[in-house]
Amino acid sequence: MSDNTISSRLYPTRIDIPAEARVQIVVLLNQTLAATLDLKTQVKQAHWNVKGTDFYQLHELFDELAGELEEYVDMVAERVTALGGYALGTARAAASNSILPEYPFDILDGKDHVIALADRFAPYAKHIREAIAKADELDDLDTADLYTEISRTIDKRLWFLEAHLQVAEIKAENGKAGTTKTHKTPVGVK
Repeated sequence: MSDNTISSRLYPTRIDIPAEARVQIVVLLNQTLAATLDLKTQVKQAHWNVKGTDFYQLHELFDELAGELEEYVDMVAERVTALGGYALGTARAAASNSILPEYPFDILDGKDHVIALADRFAPYAKHIREAIAKADELDDLDTADLYTEISRTIDKRLWFLEAHLQVAEIKAENGKAGTTKTHKTPVGVK
């Protein structure tokens, strides 16, 4: 049986969401499951291979990100099955169904890993926000709520990644090499 057939197949359940809506939601959740699994393994790739002066900080951050994504993998897969669907959660299913680009294997520097991860968290965050709207449109507020929970964390984590890059980007935009002082020292304070 192909992934396409099984991703839209439902087993009997007493849940009160119409089968037509559940099929669409299960397909959407399985797309999210694939992307979430893929993103988690890409974050682990960065975690294992990061080098440079920020090694320890980034190594720990990447491990924390992967742990959060692992929790979402489980939550999404369990929502699929709660709706009477089949969770497609293997590495092969994730690789063939993910919306994310392949992670570059030829990078080591911490900043390069941060850029690569930010470039993957952004489309993942967009997918999650679109899924909130789709689940809401299909009157599945529980799935919309699950997606909203994921969205809040992913947006925050994208902010964390981008914060590592923004100073350099701002300096490049302003053409300045140093930091700018934004406040004056109060009189009498040295």
